[in-house]
Amino acid sequence: MTFRRISIIAAAVLLFGALAVTTARAQSTVGDFTLKTAANADVSLSSYAKSKAVVVVFVNPTCAFSKLYQNRLNELKSRYGSRGVEFLFINAPINLEASAETDVEKLKVKTTGTELAYLTDEDHKASTLLGATKTPEAFLLVPAGNGFVVRYKGAIDDNAQVESYVKEQYLALALDNILAGKPAGVTDKRAAGCLIKKF
Repeated sequence: MTFRRISIIAAAVLLFGALAVTTARAQSTVGDFTLKTAANADVSLSSYAKSKAVVVVFVNPTCAFSKLYQNRLNELKSRYGSRGVEFLFINAPINLEASAETDVEKLKVKTTGTELAYLTDEDHKASTLLGATKTPEAFLLVPAGNGFVVRYKGAIDDNAQVESYVKEQYLALALDNILAGKPAGVTDKRAAGCLIKKF
């Protein structure tokens, strides 16, 4: 074989391997984890086993990107909550040094509407199990057996900065498909936002 053929075969193997890994991540099963409410009450993922779906969103009230999504997240919760979908908004600590480097202070951040009801992931089990890296980052979970299957992970839509310029609503599309009994469609989209601090 020539060097060119070997290169093409190697590239194809790497491409299919990367696609398989992405699909496997989006279809992975997640065990139970427990979060805390503002009143210090426990909320476990397993308590939502009878829901049609659970959307876990990692946010941070000091992250400009999370502020930009506050209205959109409230709207999604309002639209899908009556259809059997639960929303869990986890207040994740962010890496302030990395966030400062992204010039998020230059964004004009205006939030209106209701403040999100934040939950705390005290032992960081939820962020570790789901592989969350940014705020905001969404995970669409569907009950399956003794756990939940991740059907979508990543960005909420295709424009973090300007809501009126959104063309593709990734999370809403995945929810519509799941509630219609179809595959999620897109299973993974890179989220833009503030980096979650790892401990």
